[in-house]
Amino acid sequence: MSLSVGIVGLPNVGKSTLFNALSEKQAEAANYAFCTIDPNHGVIPVPDPRFDALVKLYEPHSAVAATVDFVDIAGLVKGASRGEGRGNAFLSNIRDCQAIAHVVRCFEDDNVVHVDGRVDPIADIETIETELILKDLETVEKRRERARRAAKGGDPMEQAAFALCEALAATLDGGKRAALHPCDDDKQRQVLAELALITSKPMFYVANVREEQLSSLDSDPLVSAVRARAEAEGAELNVICAAIEAEIMQLPVAERAEFLESVGLTEPSLNAVIRTGYQVLNLITYFTAGKKEVRAWTIERGTRAPQAAGKIHSDFERGFIRAEVIDWQDLVELGSESACKSAGKMGTEGKDYVVRDGDVMHFRFNV
Repeated sequence: MSLSVGIVGLPNVGKSTLFNALSEKQAEAANYAFCTIDPNHGVIPVPDPRFDALVKLYEPHSAVAATVDFVDIAGLVKGASRGEGRGNAFLSNIRDCQAIAHVVRCFEDDNVVHVDGRVDPIADIETIETELILKDLETVEKRRERARRAAKGGDPMEQAAFALCEALAATLDGGKRAALHPCDDDKQRQVLAELALITSKPMFYVANVREEQLSSLDSDPLVSAVRARAEAEGAELNVICAAIEAEIMQLPVAERAEFLESVGLTEPSLNAVIRTGYQVLNLITYFTAGKKEVRAWTIERGTRAPQAAGKIHSDFERGFIRAEVIDWQDLVELGSESACKSAGKMGTEGKDYVVRDGDVMHFRFNV
C-alpha cells in the first residue's frame, strides 16, 4: 500500500482548491516518477533543497524526487458515520489513508456558502472529529463483541483484544481520538493495527484563509483559534490561501518568484503542506547520487542500512556488506565524494547503522 495523506473537511472549506493546486504541482514536475491513479489521487513531489543541491552538483541524466500521495476526499457532513451524504464511502476512503490533513475554513466570504450557515473553525473541527470518532466507536464495539465471545475459550489474543476494545470504547465515547489512548502491550498493538481506526492516524490541520488575512496571521482570531487547538493536541498547523496557491501553480515558473514576493511569501505554502504530510507519516529521505542519477529514497525513521538498501533492490538487502555514507551538506560543500573521503567525511557503516535523514549512501553487496 502506498503511503497517503487524505484531505478531509466540511464542504466548501477549500479542500478541492488545495488538491487542484497540488495536482498542478504534480503536472508541472518533471524530476520524479509519478502517476495519477484516479482524478482525486495525486502523487506529489516533496520539495527538498537538499535534493535540488545534489542535482545541481552532479547534473545527472535523471533525477527522481521523493513523493507523497494526497487523496482528495469529498466533504463530510453531520451524520456521515450513519451514512449521511454518502458518508460510508467517504469514511472508507479516509480509512485507506495513512495520515489526515484536516482543512479548516478560516475566512469569511458571502459568496461561498458554509454548510452550517456560519464560519466557526472550531465547531467545524468538532463536527468532523465527532463523525470520525463515531465511526471508530462502531468499529471498536463490533470487535469488542467478537472478542467477548472468543475470549471465553481462553485465547490470549482475544482477551487482549477485549481489554483494548473496552478501553478504546471508553476513550472514544468520551469524545477523544483513539490516538490519545496509550497502548504498550504487544498483543494490543497488533489488534489496534488490525482495527485501522481513523482517529488513530496521525493528523495535521490546514487553515485556509483569504489573501487579505496573510499579513495578519498572528492576530487573526479564526487562525488563532485553530492554532490553539492544534497546540493543545500536539498537532501541526499549516496556514494557506488555497486560492493563491492555485493561482501560483497556473503561472509560468519564471513569474512565480515575483508573484510570491508580491503577496509576502518566500515559497508556495503548498510546500509546507507537502513536507508536513511527509513528516507526519514518520518518513525520512536518503539519497543515492551520481552522474547517471540522483534519487531520493523514502524510508521510515529508524530504518537500518540493509533495509534501506532493500528499497533499491532486494539483492542489496540480501547480500548487504556495508554502506559508504556522506552527509549531504558535506558532499555539497566539498564538491565530490573523493574530497569527502580525503577530509574524513565519508563513513563506512555496517548492518546496525540507523540511516539518518539526508544521508547520501552507496551500498556494497554480494549475492
